[in-house]
Amino acid sequence: MARTNGTLPGNRRHFLDLGVLSTGEIRKILDGARRIKARRKAPLASDKVLAGKSIAMIFEQPSMRTRMSFDIGIRELGGESVMVTGKEIELGERESIADTARVLSRYVDGIMIRILNHAQLIELAENATVPVLNGLTKTSHPCQVMADVLTFEEHRGDIAGRTVSWVGDSNNVLRSWVEASAKLDFTIKVATPEELAPPADLVNWAKTHKADLRLMRDPHEAVEGSDCVLADAWVSMGDKDGKRRHNLLKPYQVNERLMKVAGPQAIFMHCLPAKRGEEVTDEVLDGPQSVVFDEAENRLHAQKSILAWAYGESFA
Repeated sequence: MARTNGTLPGNRRHFLDLGVLSTGEIRKILDGARRIKARRKAPLASDKVLAGKSIAMIFEQPSMRTRMSFDIGIRELGGESVMVTGKEIELGERESIADTARVLSRYVDGIMIRILNHAQLIELAENATVPVLNGLTKTSHPCQVMADVLTFEEHRGDIAGRTVSWVGDSNNVLRSWVEASAKLDFTIKVATPEELAPPADLVNWAKTHKADLRLMRDPHEAVEGSDCVLADAWVSMGDKDGKRRHNLLKPYQVNERLMKVAGPQAIFMHCLPAKRGEEVTDEVLDGPQSVVFDEAENRLHAQKSILAWAYGESFA
C-alpha cells in the first residue's frame, strides 16, 4: 500500500505515518513538543499557529484521549475544532471519499481522522488540499508513538541506541514503533505468540529500512535488560476473536515478575485504555516504573507540535 505524508501548497503537509518522515522531521516535532509543553502555562503569542483556522475532527472510532487531546490542543494553538462522527459523514458510502475530501477542503483548514481503514485515510489525503492527520487506523497510530517517544526521552534521555520491548500481539501501535525504530536508531524486541506475530510486510519493511527489529516468542527474553516495556490491550477495535486472543496472550501478561526480569531501569508504557488484570496487572500499571499517565498527557503536547509541523510552523 502506498503511503506518503505528502506536500501541499504553502508548505503544508499531511501526517500519516512515521515511516515516510525523515529523522530530522521527527526530531523537529519532538523538540517542538518539549518546548510547547514547557511553556503551556505561559505561551508566546507566536504559539497561536492555528489562529483563524478550523480543523475537522472525524471519528469513525471513539476515543477519549484522541478527542480531548486534539480538541484542547487545537484550541490552545488558537484554532477551532469541528467534531464529526463517522455516522454523520458516512465516509465512502453516500459519496466517494475523493468527493468528501474535496468538499471538506473548501470548509476547513485541516482534517484529523480516526478510522480503521488505512486505505481510506490515504485516499482522503490524496484528494484533500488541506493537511490530513492520522488519529488512528487499524494499520498505524503515529500520534501515539510520537507521544511515547517524547515520554521515554523525558524519563531516560535520547532513545537512540536504547532497547524497547513489546509484549503481546502485533497491532497498529507496534507498526508505528517499528517505523520509529528505523528513524531514531533504537532496538525493538517483540515477543508475540506465533499466531499473532507481526505481518510479513512489516518485517520486510523493517529489513529494507534497517530497523533493529528482533522477533521472539518468550516475553522474558524480550524484556531482559530493556529500557522500556510496552503492552497494549489484547482485543483492539475491529478484532472479532476475543476469546482466542485471550487464550493465546495469557502468558504475555506484564506483571511484577516480568518487570523484575526487565530490571529497575525499565519504564512501563501502555497507550491506554488498559484492561487491568489482563495485559497488565494493577501492581505494574500503578507501580513506580509506570509512566502511562505522563504518556497520556504527552498526546496533547506531541499533537500540538504535529499540528504546527503540518502548517510549516515550529515552536522555537
